[in-house]
Amino acid sequence: MDELDALRQMRTTLAREESPDRLTLRTDWRRSAARPRARRTFRVPLVSIAATAALAAGTLVAVSLTSDGDQTRTIHGGVSPRMPGNALLVAATNVQKGPTGTYWHTTRIAGKIYAVGESAAGHYKFESRMQYDDWTDRTGKACSAHQDLPARPWTDRDRQKWVAAGAPKRVRVATEDGPGYLFTESVKRKLTCRSVGDRRFFGMTPRQLAELPTQPEQLKDALLDIEGNWEAYAPKVARQPIRALQGDKRVRALSDVAGTLLAEAIVPPEVRAAAFRMLATLPGVKAEGETTDPLGRSGVVVSLPLETTIPLGLSTAPRQLGTYRRQWIIDPGKGTLLAVQDLVATPPHGSRELPSGDDGKPRRLTVADQPDRFHKPGEVAGYETYEVAEWTDTVPDF
Repeated sequence: MDELDALRQMRTTLAREESPDRLTLRTDWRRSAARPRARRTFRVPLVSIAATAALAAGTLVAVSLTSDGDQTRTIHGGVSPRMPGNALLVAATNVQKGPTGTYWHTTRIAGKIYAVGESAAGHYKFESRMQYDDWTDRTGKACSAHQDLPARPWTDRDRQKWVAAGAPKRVRVATEDGPGYLFTESVKRKLTCRSVGDRRFFGMTPRQLAELPTQPEQLKDALLDIEGNWEAYAPKVARQPIRALQGDKRVRALSDVAGTLLAEAIVPPEVRAAAFRMLATLPGVKAEGETTDPLGRSGVVVSLPLETTIPLGLSTAPRQLGTYRRQWIIDPGKGTLLAVQDLVATPPHGSRELPSGDDGKPRRLTVADQPDRFHKPGEVAGYETYEVAEWTDTVPDF
């Protein structure tokens, strides 16, 4: 939901004026440490072994691995942070100046990083990706298109290992549901923007979204009434308002909703500004410095206290055996959310029972089933990037 421009220099942006936001931040910025947490599992173009033959029979189009995929991903980019606490409030000021249009258009790329190989010493990492394009008008009428993108080595070093292994066009990987394959070639097909009806976000209509408060405290109070299954771990699915949660659980739910308001929902610029300002007041949320996102764009890291990557409300049995911490990457100069990524805090270990499968037999999750089984702390396990997130008057071109 963001454009492919580099981050504007913070020094230039901050020199424009001594805004009330900056004055507030000096006296009320919270720097409490975040417990390692993370967020949702990302849908990726992964094909099971059973489906491989059918896919291989289809028409494939070779796609070269661009230099974008060759870059070694770094978490903090080696750049000294400049007044990192101001990033959220600068973003709030700048997003409020943004234009509006007929459609809210987003291009979102979801990715997951898989280990290829049988040992920590000999493995290399592969990136699986899927792209989603959405157009939503002010009434909530929406259409959506998606496509698999070619898998590719995650870093330059991974590319070298892949080439040394013969540069296979498909690689076998472990997943929580069993072995699977990733492909460096994707099936060519015509994209169609299919109607998805009236789109709502957390049960809210476009009109309700447009009427959300534009002051951070009032916005938070309104969001606390949203009902959902907010528990990261629970024996059964149960809906409750965010207001019923305490501590990190409340922050987790509020930041999850704020991310949707910033990147996906059709809300006015003033509401997005309020979401940034609200985020700056939540305990455990902190800006840390500069980095690049998976698309190579520069931004500022914002760490969130999230403890699991499972989608809220979809499962009560987490499929991870490690722990994760969630990061946003934002462009303060434009007031946009560039990416959300989950970093490994504790590598996978141990095992966990899972509900019985279709055959009724008991199942158990083990380290061998984990895509990130060889990841080290601080390495990216999965991400979502918002390549485009903007108001536009242009209708879908496919």
